[in-house]
Amino acid sequence: MSQLPVADRAAVRTRAIALARQHRRAGLTMLSFYAFASAMALVPAWIIGQITNAATAHQLTSRFVLSHVAALLGASLVYAGLSFVARRRSYVLGEQVFAQLREEFLASVLALPLVEVERTSTGDLLSRTTNDIDALSRTVRFAVPEWLVAVVQALITVVAMVLVSPRAALASLVSIPLLVVSTRRYLRFARPGYVRERVSYASLSGTVAETAEGARTVDAHRLGARQSARIEDNVRESFYAEMYTLLMRLLWFPTVESAFAIAVAATLAWSGWLALQHLISVGAATTVTLYVVQLNDPLDRIISWLDELQIGQTSMARLFGVAGVRDERLEDGADTGTDPTTANDETIVVEDAHYAYRAGHDVLHGVSLTIRPGERLAIVGPSGAGKSTLGRLIAGIDAPQRGSVRVGDVDLARLSPRELRRHVALVTQEHHVFLGTLRDNLRLSQPTASDDELRRALEAVDAREWADALPQGLDTEVGSSGYSLTPAQAQQLALARLVLANPHTLVLDEATALLDPRAARHLERSLAAVLAGRTVIAIAHRLHTAHDADRVCVVSDGRIVELGTHDELLRHGGEYAALWRSWRNQATGAP
Repeated sequence: MSQLPVADRAAVRTRAIALARQHRRAGLTMLSFYAFASAMALVPAWIIGQITNAATAHQLTSRFVLSHVAALLGASLVYAGLSFVARRRSYVLGEQVFAQLREEFLASVLALPLVEVERTSTGDLLSRTTNDIDALSRTVRFAVPEWLVAVVQALITVVAMVLVSPRAALASLVSIPLLVVSTRRYLRFARPGYVRERVSYASLSGTVAETAEGARTVDAHRLGARQSARIEDNVRESFYAEMYTLLMRLLWFPTVESAFAIAVAATLAWSGWLALQHLISVGAATTVTLYVVQLNDPLDRIISWLDELQIGQTSMARLFGVAGVRDERLEDGADTGTDPTTANDETIVVEDAHYAYRAGHDVLHGVSLTIRPGERLAIVGPSGAGKSTLGRLIAGIDAPQRGSVRVGDVDLARLSPRELRRHVALVTQEHHVFLGTLRDNLRLSQPTASDDELRRALEAVDAREWADALPQGLDTEVGSSGYSLTPAQAQQLALARLVLANPHTLVLDEATALLDPRAARHLERSLAAVLAGRTVIAIAHRLHTAHDADRVCVVSDGRIVELGTHDELLRHGGEYAALWRSWRNQATGAP
């Protein structure tokens, strides 16, 4: 299984700048409130400095103290009010931005080409939709606003220090080299460390999910010990990845705290000496020292949230990487050449098609096939021969690495997914019942269908009887938390969607495999009227499908070895005749 791509720093930075511009007004308003609140937060230290100056000059009076205490109280109340409004605005902005990013990510996931979804590790996609979304939520809702606010507060505090006494403020610079060096070193190793951590989570999630989903297979083949060992290896890798990032923090955080302590001590000593030399007032020394102490809080938040921003940046890169996966087909509305429908040519031509899931290991070897409009073609052959792969190429799910698959004069690879589904549809034995009503599930393929059209589609696939018997009929909730459909009913639902989609070519890959043979035969006969006039490519192991087909295509080792009618191939006495005899013996129970 492959991993979905991860966006690089430039892409993340570009997207972050675009978001900032999009929400510029709300962001500037929020920061303005925080700036005013920060200014009010500086008033108490300045008032204490004024009281100190008055005390050293023996000019302290009750009126002076009361007026300054009243000013301090008023500044505190204004600060509290501005902080409340600013924090509320930051939370609202964070929710809006996160909701936008989440919707964009889900849209990107839903727009992934089916071939990419199947190639991608389940754990990778699961990890991005859970762990990375959670990390991004914390970053956007809290880390980014808090970090920006801390930067504004730190800048305003530094400006206030310089305005009170530039000389005294110089002492606080002593810790800057230590902060810069330690932070640069941390950032150098942080991103790859957190990327490794996220990848380890994806691997662990994938192994656990695959083991749980295939529990019966694991038990049947006695693979429990192997899967347990894989999970232990994944847990060990996650442990070491987390230990690496923890070690980075253990080295960085104490260094930062030491730098803060050094700055306070240096400012207190330097400003005290300046006051003793009568170069600044005692009040100025007091105020500047209090500002340095006060500066520790926003600087500490800048540093601590910076670590959270690294995690968020890594998660954003993984989420934006999904958006970077593009279908090779053109987007809707692009010039795709001649429309097969307007050209009145629905002939499907497979020409010298080669396909490999892994480079150098071809599954199909130069397959060529012409399927006439309205023809019923059965594709048969032993397991692993390449039947389903050929069906996927005809349905446009995959494109051949060499050769082409065309409808009329139009290459399927040149059709957008929406345009492609108008012409060709694939139904496999894999199916899914979405959470919602039966009506909602049916309308996935035809949103404007009326209830009468839905019932006719159900009737066409022999599902009308059980659908009408549901507690609320079409309004019955189905899916994981609703009415539980049997596998056979779920497959009939998938076939009903196909009837509503109404494409001119249908590729049925074991579409009735979950039904018992008698029910499958009855369903296929019921579908016959619906499928009349359409091109049908049926991939099946039950050879009665081949018996009813116009032609039979026999695939073996990735090549078409026989092509003709059922009777012609039986008379030929080749691979199809052998398959037919074997299947008949199994069906009748003959030895």
